[in-house]
Amino acid sequence: MIESQMSSLSSYKIFKGFLAFLILFLPVPLVLVSVGVGYLKIPPGEVLKVVQSKLTGEVSEDLKTYEAVIFNIRLPRILLAFLVGATLAVSGAVMQSMFRNPLVEPYILGISSGAAFGASLALGLGITFLTGVQTLAFVFGISSIFLAYVMAKTRGEVPVVNLVLAGIIVTALFSALTSLIKFFVDPHNLAAIVYWIMGSFSHAKWDQLLAVTPMILFPLLLIFAMGWRLNVLSLGEEEAKALGVKVNRDQLVFLSLATFSTSSAVSVSGIIGWVGLLVPHIVRLAFSSDNRVMMPLCASLGGSFMVLADNIARTAFSFELPISVLTTILGAPVFMFLVRRRARRVWS
Repeated sequence: MIESQMSSLSSYKIFKGFLAFLILFLPVPLVLVSVGVGYLKIPPGEVLKVVQSKLTGEVSEDLKTYEAVIFNIRLPRILLAFLVGATLAVSGAVMQSMFRNPLVEPYILGISSGAAFGASLALGLGITFLTGVQTLAFVFGISSIFLAYVMAKTRGEVPVVNLVLAGIIVTALFSALTSLIKFFVDPHNLAAIVYWIMGSFSHAKWDQLLAVTPMILFPLLLIFAMGWRLNVLSLGEEEAKALGVKVNRDQLVFLSLATFSTSSAVSVSGIIGWVGLLVPHIVRLAFSSDNRVMMPLCASLGGSFMVLADNIARTAFSFELPISVLTTILGAPVFMFLVRRRARRVWS
């Protein structure tokens, strides 16, 4: 009996390891398939030919159209979608572990409302160039979380409950200011504001991708490297202090890293919900609550989920769907199922 249980446990661990391996390497085939998906369908064989010819530097005339579509239009969009999805998933996992709350994600602390206000302000003022909109979205996204942090700080400490409450206040404040802007702007600018808030990767370009990649990757790599510290913080403030960890300092470091990467992502994608809430739940339930394991898996699965959602958004109809609408439609039923079936066990 014991031998049978040991054998079953060993088989289960092997299966989990194989599944984790598949998730980590899922982005590679997904990107190759995604570049062929769109109004102009490109067969996988042609995609491989284009990639091969691009590497050798000799592109034949019959492949030049495919090359332009893949490398100038689709690839930067797909890579940007992957980066944004990975960032939102990892930031959500950081917040949930740090606050020991499965319903916490970066947006609840005011990042999305601050970024939405910044973008709305830019569009309301008639700033039409994309860089100006992204800059104001990034600045106000960063400002909102640190405003919440200052509000929550009491006697040199930042209690988790105070920070969440401060985030709710900041979210309400910036949401009201955004509504005020939408009330006063003309209909043309109002449409642009609403479209930005609903999220899209339709404006993705190589220069945009190159500008935002270091701002996303650097914080994510630091989070990966400090996963063990996040494990200690997830034990609770008293336990972490007993182990000699400077809780306030480490909380501020993780909060800053998650905020900086999320604000960078939001500034180029608009407001995209559910990824930071759903993906960490799936990874935690399927694999482990150990953040050293969770973070790479969250990055890969979150990025893959976003690429898949963007594929559907740009190909399901003759027009492009807002990405946030699609992530909500895909994410809400799955999250409801997880909560009803197994989520309580992970946090008990």
